[in-house]
Amino acid sequence: MTIIKPTSRMAAAFVGAALLLSGPAWGDGHGVNIEVKPASQATKQAHNEVLEKLPFENRDDFELSRRGLLAKEDNLIIKNDTGQVVWDMSKFDYLDGPRPDTVNPSLWRQAQLNGAHGLFKIMDGIYQVRGYDLANMTLIEGETGWIIIDPLTATETVKAAMALVDKHFGKRPVKAILSTHSHADHFAGVRALATEEDLAEGRIRYVAPENFVKETASENVIAGNAMGRRAGYMFGNLLPRTPLGAVDSGLGKGVAFGTVTLLTPTDTITRTGEKLVLDGIEFEFQHTPGAEAPSEFIFYLPQFKALCMAEEANAVMHNLYTPRGAKTRDALIWVHHLTDTIELFGDRSDVVFGSHHWPRWGREAGIEYVAKQRDMYRYIHDQTVRLMNHGHTPTEISNMLELPPSLGQEFYNRDYYGTVSHNSRAVYNFYLGYFDGNPANLNPQDPQTRAAKYVALAGGEQALMAQAKKASDGGDYRWAAELLNHLVFADADHKQARALLADAYEQMGYQAESGPWRNFYLSGAQELRIGVTSPEVVRTASPDLIASVPTSMFLDFMGVQLDPEGADELDVKLNLDFTDTDEQFVLHLNNSVLNNIANTQDEDANASITLTREIFDRVALKETNFPMEILKGNVKLTGNPLALMKVFGRLEEFDPSFNIITP
Repeated sequence: MTIIKPTSRMAAAFVGAALLLSGPAWGDGHGVNIEVKPASQATKQAHNEVLEKLPFENRDDFELSRRGLLAKEDNLIIKNDTGQVVWDMSKFDYLDGPRPDTVNPSLWRQAQLNGAHGLFKIMDGIYQVRGYDLANMTLIEGETGWIIIDPLTATETVKAAMALVDKHFGKRPVKAILSTHSHADHFAGVRALATEEDLAEGRIRYVAPENFVKETASENVIAGNAMGRRAGYMFGNLLPRTPLGAVDSGLGKGVAFGTVTLLTPTDTITRTGEKLVLDGIEFEFQHTPGAEAPSEFIFYLPQFKALCMAEEANAVMHNLYTPRGAKTRDALIWVHHLTDTIELFGDRSDVVFGSHHWPRWGREAGIEYVAKQRDMYRYIHDQTVRLMNHGHTPTEISNMLELPPSLGQEFYNRDYYGTVSHNSRAVYNFYLGYFDGNPANLNPQDPQTRAAKYVALAGGEQALMAQAKKASDGGDYRWAAELLNHLVFADADHKQARALLADAYEQMGYQAESGPWRNFYLSGAQELRIGVTSPEVVRTASPDLIASVPTSMFLDFMGVQLDPEGADELDVKLNLDFTDTDEQFVLHLNNSVLNNIANTQDEDANASITLTREIFDRVALKETNFPMEILKGNVKLTGNPLALMKVFGRLEEFDPSFNIITP
């Protein structure tokens, strides 16, 4: 019985870390009645300034986003096999009405555009289903069936999308599938279209970029728990879908919460210029790794003179750094990829479409769009580096930088998803890291200690509250939030401070042009008012994804879980022998760290485990446990069972609901 506890903890912690998002996808704030506030006069004035700044009279995107509509479901609600709603566009019906004062006019415009859903014709032979998930699913008519581009986030949304297609066109077989890149909304519904047998027997080809499986598996594993919690804020998972809550993510309405799957591609694109013929249709590829995704391609269709930009160009400014947390993206690589795109395909593309949003028709309009997206990232990169070399800090630069009118007046370059503010800080961090060079920031005290000292400096809680109230009444919500954050971190139970900070966050959310910023502010306000809830966890750690995680990465994550308290005197070696993958590892706990050494076994190990990787994965998914499998004879254990306890018993479980807006 000594290994029941450690095995359970190992499994729970691993699966808990392999999260993308958590919480009910289409919730109503858990049904809790909280007192939300209307837009203040300062917020209304900020909205008026937006209305005066941007060319709202330009309605071209509304025509483009609805052009070619062939069919739609009026009440689009998608459920899984148990009846749980995984996607619900009916909650956004209010977008057909007038804009409320609680939403930035520019974000409201984007939310309306992203509200269009259905089956659309791009041109004869190319169609898209939009609004059935965060991404688009594109269908190309081959000689004998469909070629599907980017099978969404969940099997349920893919099935619903194909039901709409079949209803309009009649049933046609799927002959090929392409995943343009390694983010879940572009592959995770693939099993709704194909099985391993379909691929193995050549009925369907599955095309993806180089390192696709590795990158899909690695996303969110090491830092997955923290990323999942923050993603809940970013996408507003626990906010109501109302004008007072989550109205849009900029990139789309949100993320579907269904069944996540993965298949191994039959064809891998490794270089620019590579060509494939799929069901009679020629594809010409541009390999674009390291920009929007670590594994990605763009493709051109000569027969149609059509260019698919994947997610390298969108009707939003994308993230160089995403608020949910991820490795900082390389702006300059992104720029160079888009320059290459223009050179490769610019003079022969009559339509440009992508994995999100709506197409651009006409050669001039399409390439101008790609060029201005490129120049937007280039401007942020170059001007951040210029100001950085003048000695400005990331916070200073983020408050100085603004796109020039030639770029910033284009709605597809607006801050709906990424923002100039945090993208400029991302560029700074990419080159110089988080430290701004000021010695005062070299070794700061922890937030709670600093908070208590700031409160004392202000003259106590009442004096700080008075200053914060003055700032809030004057519409200076950023300063009010900074002051009140100190008070809440000094005294997390201070009801007045929590309430006033929630009010400040709320107004900042109402003013935000960025969907993720709005969701962060409003999620923070909600948690200040009702506390941190325990969300229903929606796991992307499906059997397909766990099976795709390289064993070495799996074991590296165990090292991240290790609690070093009292471990410094331990020296424990465990042999792991995976019989189905022919992999051997030694786990070595020493010096309070857990190393794994591949391709070896230690004769002096304290214990040895022989098993299949499949059993190891099932343990991680909590479908079984080691004691049960030992009794069944599926796992062979030799040596000292207590050695397993000394290792696996130290693996921590990560709380997916840790505090963000309080200590």
